[in-house]
Amino acid sequence: MSVIERAKKICLAPDTEWSVIAAEPASPGTLVRGYTAPLAAIGAVAGFIGGTLIGHTVPYLGTYRVPFFSGLVFALFSFGMAIVGVFVLALIINALAPTFGGEQNSTQALKVAVYSYTPAMVAGVLRLVPLLSILIIFASIYGMYLLYLGLPRLMKCPEDKAVGYTAVVIVCAIVLAVVIGAIGGTMAGAGIVGAGALSSAARPRSEVQFDKDSPMGKLQQLGAKMEESNKKMEAAQKSGDQKAQVAAAFEGLGTLLGGGTRVDPVAIDQLKPFVPESFAGLPKTASSAEKTGIAGLMVSKAEARYGDGAGKSVTLDISDTGGVSGLLGLASWARMEGENEDDRGSEKTEKVGGRLVHERISKRGGANEFDIVLGDRFIVSAKGNGVGIDELKAAVAGLDLARIESMKALGAEKQP
Repeated sequence: MSVIERAKKICLAPDTEWSVIAAEPASPGTLVRGYTAPLAAIGAVAGFIGGTLIGHTVPYLGTYRVPFFSGLVFALFSFGMAIVGVFVLALIINALAPTFGGEQNSTQALKVAVYSYTPAMVAGVLRLVPLLSILIIFASIYGMYLLYLGLPRLMKCPEDKAVGYTAVVIVCAIVLAVVIGAIGGTMAGAGIVGAGALSSAARPRSEVQFDKDSPMGKLQQLGAKMEESNKKMEAAQKSGDQKAQVAAAFEGLGTLLGGGTRVDPVAIDQLKPFVPESFAGLPKTASSAEKTGIAGLMVSKAEARYGDGAGKSVTLDISDTGGVSGLLGLASWARMEGENEDDRGSEKTEKVGGRLVHERISKRGGANEFDIVLGDRFIVSAKGNGVGIDELKAAVAGLDLARIESMKALGAEKQP
């Protein structure tokens, strides 16, 4: 059954569709690759377009657009966390089953989690228009109803205990959403890239072998790694060991985000020396450095602010995307380039000297921005008010970019 057909049936005829779902065979790999990933991508892509290209309109202040790389970071990360969220919620559903008179079954629990999220994931398209995003909450409420209908059928809990079972799972889901949101805010601020290409990268390899250094070759290699991770997830599911299932799920996410390589970001003490005392002709007024995230999804960041106290100011960020650098590389492999211009300003993304470069120029006296990706891993970002784009580019060029790029292999450990 196609993704569209199943989504329609579970939303429009849940009573009968849950019975069909309960009886059909499934595996974690097929549920995630064939259903969750395509639907999760809807919200990620729509959010990126809505926040970065369309923008948020603020009364009396105009339209605010999320910086290109920050938008890309959050979109890809939210996609990856949608996958993690489904797995974790499934573990919660399975663990609580005996408490409410149900039967533990990890596959059925994953089905409940996956299909209950359907309305919210489909409604993710509303993120194209940021002001409409609030309506997603109504889709989420309908998802709670689907959860209520699905638990008795798939987890075999008595009907009279379904309300309590649903309520506890919803509370856990809300806590999970808050935790993921907090992590997302931290990581987006540090400039990491989440998981944007699961559905294509995780497809089984074809007999055709592409050049390993080509975009298709890169995807093919990542797809092979995802196949291995899927096998581990299925083996863990069959074993019934919940800890093994959690470990396999996070290993699979790490494989996806790291592009087949586990990467620990460099220590903040290794980034701080690249932050100069003056930048774009302005003295440093403040600085900070941090290494944040969760196991396997850590990022490092050094930041400094510069200004003259008379209206000119610049913020410089140097970030190591660490364990999710593989998908920053994916954006680079795919040659994600383009440009647009309107009466507010212009924006351009292109490859320069093998490096992905992004610049945004304001025509109304707002902030200008220049970003560059080094070694498919490090992001150097400069954003200035009262400072021209050429000044920002020259200041970034004055940093020791080659030395930063030379650290791209540090902390990298090939996964078996």
